[in-house]
Order: sequence, then C-alpha cells, then structure tokens
Amino acid sequence: MKFEVNPQDKVVVISTKVEKLDAIHAPELKSEIVMLNKDGSKNIIIDLSETRYIDSSGLSALLVGNRLCRDANGSFVLCGLQDNVKKLITISQLESVLKITPTRNEAVDLVYMEEVERDL
Repeated sequence: MKFEVNPQDKVVVISTKVEKLDAIHAPELKSEIVMLNKDGSKNIIIDLSETRYIDSSGLSALLVGNRLCRDANGSFVLCGLQDNVKKLITISQLESVLKITPTRNEAVDLVYMEEVERDL
C-alpha cells in the first residue's frame, strides 16, 4: 500500500509512502480520504515526510481532503513537508488555505486544540 492509515482517538493520520504524489498516486490518496470521510472521520492529518515531489493532481487530492474535513466541521492538517513540496504549496498560494505544521505531533496537537475550541 502506498499510504499508511493510522486511526487514533479523534484523528486519522495518513502517511504517504511515495516519493512522488503525482497523477499515479494522487487518485488513491483522494479515494482514501473520501472513504475515511464517508466513514465519519472529520479530522485528518497527512504526513508528507516521505514525499519529495507533488504535482497538481496531488495538490488537488489535498484540497479535496481539506474541503471534506471543513464541510464536516473538522480539521485537515499537513505535516512533514519537504522543501520542494513546501515551495510548490507556497508558489500555488495554498499556505493560507491549508493548515501546515512541521511535525506529526504538532499536527495532532493542533487537531485536538481545534476540537476543544469547537466544543466550546
């Protein structure tokens, strides 16, 4: 499998196990996110620490995940971005749309913090 899915208490962490998140692998990630969302997962973290390249289809999969989680009143967070991936997200002006943290632990903390805020 190209993606490792790790459900936790209130969040699902998806770790990409591909060097390139492109037209070959992005549809699988998108379908994984859609299935998780349909099964009731509203908080999803994508750990991209093993991904060194992303193209427009990869960005599209991430944006679909962001929209689905937002529509479900949840959180969608990216973490572990390599420099090339971070650069492309910046060039695409998506850093203001997507939530990004340096590490997986910080992403989990952010999701839990947002869950507490939503419960207030």
